[in-house]
Amino acid sequence: MKAIVLKQVGGTENLELRDIPVPAIKDNEVLVRNHAAGINPVDAFVRASEGALNMFLQPQEGEDIIIGWDIAGEVTATGKNVKQFKPGDAVFGMVNFTGHGKAYAEYVAAPESQLALKPANTSYEAAAAASLAALTAWQALVTYGKIKKGDKVLIHAAAGGVGHYAVQIAKHFGAYVIGTSSAAKKEAVLRFGADEHIDYNSQKFEEVVTDADIVLDSLGAPDHIDRSLAAVKDGGRLISLLVFFSDEQKQKAAAKNVYTHRISVVSNGDDMKSIAALLEQGELHSEIAHVYALEETGKAHEQVATGKTLGKVVVKI
Repeated sequence: MKAIVLKQVGGTENLELRDIPVPAIKDNEVLVRNHAAGINPVDAFVRASEGALNMFLQPQEGEDIIIGWDIAGEVTATGKNVKQFKPGDAVFGMVNFTGHGKAYAEYVAAPESQLALKPANTSYEAAAAASLAALTAWQALVTYGKIKKGDKVLIHAAAGGVGHYAVQIAKHFGAYVIGTSSAAKKEAVLRFGADEHIDYNSQKFEEVVTDADIVLDSLGAPDHIDRSLAAVKDGGRLISLLVFFSDEQKQKAAAKNVYTHRISVVSNGDDMKSIAALLEQGELHSEIAHVYALEETGKAHEQVATGKTLGKVVVKI
């Protein structure tokens, strides 16, 4: 099979298309003929950083390093203990995160417990896109944010990969959603379902919003957490995607009785099934900005690394 193998940590020139053996599956795994892989900022981070590679991907000595965790494809074989899926089933999911997902390949060995059936109304590209990013949004808002009908939810970077799913998921739960982005992406944020838009270049969000039930902060700046704390009401919840809370920030949060959590998304088949249901019902869709061929994976990484993508980047396999 063809796969993109990382020769060494560094630039995109180290992503090399190779022919390697089809992976063997364990008793609890299925073999997926992969049709699409979602590309996420963490993919580019892992490619460029030895520390990130060891933290997120955790490769074994001597094995081919294949980045990526988001897959969508067709089951071609099943392990003897697999009960949920059979050959021919179309499936998708975030595989082995954290760990070695090996998504940039024509065939992927995937634990059945981390997959869901792909809805018929969703393309392989859209399903692959709605894996790590959609799972992150789901777990941030549902698992940790405890979102409920009527909540006021502030979502930063609401036009991005996680953000655009978060807006749609929050609306599904009946929340009032405020999304931040540049003015150029205002129309998209409102199209995703936001009730209100804040242009972060011309408005200080913490002056516009001071009573949010939930704030989803996906920015990588510690001072942004302080600003988000100001936007959460007493007793609210602040979920951070990138920044760990300092002791001082935890104290500030405690003074307002604000729950804080720095999320680390985990592979979860039940959550994938919830996302599949929303896709099937038409309440969730993937905004795909760019689709690249497998041999163009380096270009996909470069696009994601800009931090300016509207929605998602996908590689078609």
